Amino acid sequence: MDTKKKESTRMIKFVLFSISAGAIEIITFSLLDTLTDWPYWPCYLIALVLSVLWNFTLNREFTFKAANNVPIAMLKVAGYYAVFTPLTTILGNYLAENLGWNGFVVTLINMALNLTTEYIFDRFVVYGKAVDTNKRAAQEEAGTQNVSSDAKENSASEK
Repeated sequence: MDTKKKESTRMIKFVLFSISAGAIEIITFSLLDTLTDWPYWPCYLIALVLSVLWNFTLNREFTFKAANNVPIAMLKVAGYYAVFTPLTTILGNYLAENLGWNGFVVTLINMALNLTTEYIFDRFVVYGKAVDTNKRAAQEEAGTQNVSSDAKENSASEK
C-alpha cells in the first residue's frame, strides 16, 4: 500500500476509534453530570481518563501498529495529557461555571480539540518511527507481498 493511502487509512481508523472513545466520554460525562451534583471538572476528568485508556489501547494496536515500549508510550501520552487536561479542565470549567455555557457543548469542543491535537502528537511523538512495527503490521505486509508475488506469477504464466 502506498504511503498516502496508508496514512489516510490510519487517519480514518484514528477518527473511528476516537468516535468510540468519544461515546465513552459522553456517556460517562452524561451519567456523572445527571446522577451527581458534582461541578463540571470531576465529571469531565473521569470521563476523559476512561476515554483515553480506551483510545490508547485500540490506536496503539490497530491504527499505529506500534511495537514500541508500552510504558514509555503511555508516559508520552501522559505528558500530552499533563498539558491538555489542565488547560481544557480550567477553560471548560470557566466556560461552564462562570459563563454559563452548556457543559455538553464545552465537552464537545474539548473532544474536537483532543482529536486533532492528539492524532498529531501520537503519530509523530508517541509512535514516530515505531509505526507499523508490531506483529499485525508484519502479517499485513507479508500478506501484501504474497498477493503481489501471486499476481506476478499469474501474469508470467499467462505469457
